[in-house]
Amino acid sequence: MTDKKILLSGTLFAFVAATTLAPLAFAQTYPPNPTNPMTLEETLKIARERIKEVQDNPGQGSGTPYLDVNGVLGASIISGAVFGGIFVAFVVRAKKAEAHLAKMR
Repeated sequence: MTDKKILLSGTLFAFVAATTLAPLAFAQTYPPNPTNPMTLEETLKIARERIKEVQDNPGQGSGTPYLDVNGVLGASIISGAVFGGIFVAFVVRAKKAEAHLAKMR
């Protein structure tokens, strides 16, 4: 009975994972895809516009603000500080509880 439950749960999990991740595989589509009816000329035009935009704005980088508070590194530092503070609070609480239990013995 347990093996059937495990097999059924695994099959259900695989089905849910496959149906969840399948749309991500088609997130970047290329012509001639029915979901993206752009022609090759339209795709090349957009690519040229992107290249021109980058050339007109040198020094802007990829647009990902790594050192900004709203960027990758800033958010990592802030979340590390918050979760680190929570961890320290738990450690201090555990040490106090341990010391209290040692006094009771």
